[in-house]
Amino acid sequence: MKMPYLEPTFYFDFENTSIQQLISDYKNESISDKEKAIDIYTKIRDQWKYDPYNISFSKEHYRSSFIAKKSTGNCVEKSILLIACLRALGIPARLHLGKVKNHIAVERLIEKFGSNELSPHGMVNVFLNNKWLKMSPAFNASLCKKFNVEPLEFDGENNSFLQQYNSEGSKFMEYIDDYGHFEDVPLEFMVRMLKEHYPHIFDANNNLTEFKL
Repeated sequence: MKMPYLEPTFYFDFENTSIQQLISDYKNESISDKEKAIDIYTKIRDQWKYDPYNISFSKEHYRSSFIAKKSTGNCVEKSILLIACLRALGIPARLHLGKVKNHIAVERLIEKFGSNELSPHGMVNVFLNNKWLKMSPAFNASLCKKFNVEPLEFDGENNSFLQQYNSEGSKFMEYIDDYGHFEDVPLEFMVRMLKEHYPHIFDANNNLTEFKL
């Protein structure tokens, strides 16, 4: 019987060379699963800069092997990449989606999306020490420094998915809806959420108007 949340899929194609190269330093039995999860989380958080403004409906663009070759990614893309790496290392992981509201540096978000709410927002559920933990690799440390927010650190023991306040105590981010977790990437659901929340970015034929890769 195959264990769930460990299998490769079309999107979590971790058998691809690009993913295998990413995890090559962690193929060592002397490194614990906890240490592997912490290190690969930090690598993906910081080496792929956060960019929420590139959106695609192409299935190919949501494959972990495609994302691995980029230098940026939105929250869902970076979560997909992290999940693929974790599964490749034998650590169960799955995608978790929700809706968030940002309260700081929202001018461009409102300009592009007409809202400071992002849906769907992606994070990762990882199974360590017989419990599921939430973690979000979205915001790279350099971006957090720019916005005066402490980067999310994952310690392998506790949830790390919400930067509620900045360093001065002002509200930064909040979750306002939870769509649950998924074994694979639910692209049709994600497209439906985009069309529901941001209809103005689509033309009469339901094609994206300005958010193209």
